[in-house]
Amino acid sequence: MVKRILLPTDGSEASERAGEYAISHASLTGADVIVLNVIDMGYLNSLPQQDLREKLAEELKEEGKEAVQKFEKKIEEEQCAGNCKNVNLITMIKKGKPEDVILETAKDEGVDQIIMGKSGKHGLERFFMGSTTERVVREATVPVNVIP
Repeated sequence: MVKRILLPTDGSEASERAGEYAISHASLTGADVIVLNVIDMGYLNSLPQQDLREKLAEELKEEGKEAVQKFEKKIEEEQCAGNCKNVNLITMIKKGKPEDVILETAKDEGVDQIIMGKSGKHGLERFFMGSTTERVVREATVPVNVIP
């Protein structure tokens, strides 16, 4: 039985669809849904200027907060068409390499299942499974549902 679902989100359409699926699944099983946004520090660490890294990190943190809040608001407003009144949402924003943070969070939080979008916000990944998703699927020790 699924008791805890991890839902990585970046605010993309694919992650929103994954969120809808996760919520409907949780409403049937009574599982908690952990909504996770990861600030990818890999890109930032390659920038030469410290002040620029800090500014972009703060902007990415705000973007992550907005993605998580947008998801929460949508759930609260719609109440999943009345189907998920008792779904418990837990939100987290973490920094690091997305696939590593997702896998670590799944382990640390005792997650039974990961539900995520096929690809994130990046251009060509729309047509293929995203690299983060691919790595999570390959390395996860729990079932991963990939939502197109």
